Amino acid sequence: MFIVDRELELLQAEGRPIRVGMVGAGFMARGIAMQMLRYVPGMELVAISNRHVEKAREAYAAAGADDVTEATSTKALEDLVARGRRAITADPMHICEAEGIDIVVEATGAIEFAAQVTMCAIRHGKHVALMNAELDGTIGPILKVYADQAGVVLTNVEGDQPGVIMNLYRWVRGLGIRPVLCGNIKGLHDPYRNPTTQEGFAKKWGMKAPMVTSFADGTKISFENAIVANATGMLVAKRGMYGPVVEPGTPIQEAVGWYPLNQLLEGPGIVDYCVGAMPNPGVFVLGTTENAVEKHYLSLYKMGPGPLYCFYWPYHLCHFEVPFTVARAAIFRDAAIAPLGAPTVDVVAAAKRHLSAGEILDGLGHYMTYGLCENAPTVHAERLVPIGLAEGCRLLRDVKRDEVLGYDDIELPTGRLCDGLRRAQDLVFFGSSAASAQREVLTTA
Repeated sequence: MFIVDRELELLQAEGRPIRVGMVGAGFMARGIAMQMLRYVPGMELVAISNRHVEKAREAYAAAGADDVTEATSTKALEDLVARGRRAITADPMHICEAEGIDIVVEATGAIEFAAQVTMCAIRHGKHVALMNAELDGTIGPILKVYADQAGVVLTNVEGDQPGVIMNLYRWVRGLGIRPVLCGNIKGLHDPYRNPTTQEGFAKKWGMKAPMVTSFADGTKISFENAIVANATGMLVAKRGMYGPVVEPGTPIQEAVGWYPLNQLLEGPGIVDYCVGAMPNPGVFVLGTTENAVEKHYLSLYKMGPGPLYCFYWPYHLCHFEVPFTVARAAIFRDAAIAPLGAPTVDVVAAAKRHLSAGEILDGLGHYMTYGLCENAPTVHAERLVPIGLAEGCRLLRDVKRDEVLGYDDIELPTGRLCDGLRRAQDLVFFGSSAASAQREVLTTA
């Protein structure tokens, strides 16, 4: 941030702002709009798209911008941007296609829809900032391949915990300390929560119940930790991660003793989480060093005796930090967090209740499934279904509660881009045999 803010001030002074188009006008998107319009120099939110276009108008209005014009074509949107007018549109492809827009912020939390938006933006030479761990954790690696080919930046965002973790990871690594665990601090984890149980909390904060449920049932943290793993090369130590539950208020510094030491010190490290520690909802990185002098200094600086040292940030501020990610991508071509290459961790679908043959699976944070982290090679070897692709699938057999779904258990919908991208991801990174499971299901669907 301490370079980004100066560069943004310079762009403002020179009259060359970064021009941003945003897709989505929900809870988080409204916060992003307010931040960009009120507090960020050198950046203009020139257009917002939402299926219900009046929601886009409301997002602008909540940020103090009432003078907006609806665009019903790409050309109309281009004309508005060129004239310095703010635009709203019901069609996100107008934002992806329009000249004069530098970067697209995808903030819907959807997968199929967001895949179409992201691919269209990439094809038209725009950087993409995803406030969408679900999309990234399902097909992020192949989207990164397409972004690289197009010469644009694909990044997830700061503010959300993965981006904050990655900033901390890079900072710790820059100290000469080897990160061996990237972690998330949670206040609750119950895989059987559903929109009914979370309705009261959702109403209190003006959020949608399924979104809140995905936080509570572990699906969201699974996606968040998967994209951290894919950006660092880390793995999970076991399906679903360890997720130690500690006495509420326990200092996070005690995390140095919560995980099997050999699994941290051997191999590429792991992603995991804990429940109940403070500061909540912060993030932490456990690191190690074999340098005796460094150990001496770390002990002097009250970091403990080792071999593990806990580094943490006490908060993540969601929409507040998104403009920094946008600026990093547009100015420096630096992704806050993006896949390194082949996925290392996936998020698979587990049954939240007994499921019966013939049922159609509902969406993330609903009543039928929850997500679990699993190492990608295992997912492919066992033909497991990524939860990001589960919605809309028809069950071919009964499934017991907590059982993980496989491709043999489902029939995929036809014609979805996300399935084709996932198949391409499997082919690129794991070869034809890894993609055969989905190809077989697509053939029979």
